Amino acid sequence: MLAQAGIAVEAVPSNIDEAAIKAGLGDAQAGALKLAEAKALAVSALRPGDWIIGSDSIVTVAGRWFDKPASRDDAADHLRDFSGRAMTLTSAVALARGGVVDWSHADQAQLTVRDLSEAFIEAYLDVEWPDVGYCVGVFRIEGRGVQLFDSIDGDHFTVLGMPLLPLLAALRSRGLAAA
Repeated sequence: MLAQAGIAVEAVPSNIDEAAIKAGLGDAQAGALKLAEAKALAVSALRPGDWIIGSDSIVTVAGRWFDKPASRDDAADHLRDFSGRAMTLTSAVALARGGVVDWSHADQAQLTVRDLSEAFIEAYLDVEWPDVGYCVGVFRIEGRGVQLFDSIDGDHFTVLGMPLLPLLAALRSRGLAAA
């Protein structure tokens, strides 16, 4: 997403313990922010002179947090749980430098999942697995994942996994992107 927007980036894994950070957090927006900030801070500690972008997304359905599926069977179970229900996708992004979070932002989108048949779930995973295994909502909206939904209310980039427009504004205000 950033490269397509003309922002040169290098992906560096943060190696944070996401489960430990999520423990005790009840609010998805606060949780997504905390995870994005922790990722940015972890990489910033390794590269203190660089501006670091961290991001994360959380999916909730009826207050239950969902992690990325651990297996294809787990992905199918997630899709069954999502079927016919409203999903909240919270995406957050943070900027850090020198071990300090300089800016962060979270946004939410509401997605209504249509009723999914067992046949659809199996056919969908036949094509999309394992790629959707890296996606917290078991979908890529820019691909076949769009077929999961009856409606989407929210920013397109938030659904893709990062509130890009606020991030670009933050980068411009810091002289890190063309004004």
